[in-house]
Amino acid sequence: MSREYIYKLDFYYQQALIYMVTLVIYIGIKGTFIDKDWQLTMQDPVIYMISFFVFVAFVVLILNRWRERKIILTDNKIIFWRRSNESEILIQNIEWIYIGRERGVKTAGLHQMVLLKVKNRKRAYRIRVGRYERQKNLLEQFQHLAKTIPIKKRKTILTYTKELTRRKSINV
Repeated sequence: MSREYIYKLDFYYQQALIYMVTLVIYIGIKGTFIDKDWQLTMQDPVIYMISFFVFVAFVVLILNRWRERKIILTDNKIIFWRRSNESEILIQNIEWIYIGRERGVKTAGLHQMVLLKVKNRKRAYRIRVGRYERQKNLLEQFQHLAKTIPIKKRKTILTYTKELTRRKSINV
């Protein structure tokens, strides 16, 4: 049984819309009425700057829409799918999984993230759950998966001081 979780583009739509509204409001305020005719001075560098931001926001939106990122969870593998390529992780190749909070990043009102450490790969995969549609279902799927895989626990101050006291060179 496979489940797809599509990457949300809400942020990109909001960003493009906010820049577009800002441009329209600025043009509306900056434009002048002369002899019952509305004129706009195109020599204003702020209009060029805001127009550049609008252009970049729409390009980023179109590129992310084109990439169609999604996570596909099946019974025996996890697939990170993009239009250009896909990468598969077999569940038996996962060394450990960490489900927890990410302090610096808050996406869609959640701090939740999932770290997957795969054998024969130096870095862990970081999945920010709040960036995908049906984030609660995705988190439940990873919690269900975590029951079959070893869970990595974060080091606390207590475990760190116990490690220091175990070493022979440091006496606390």
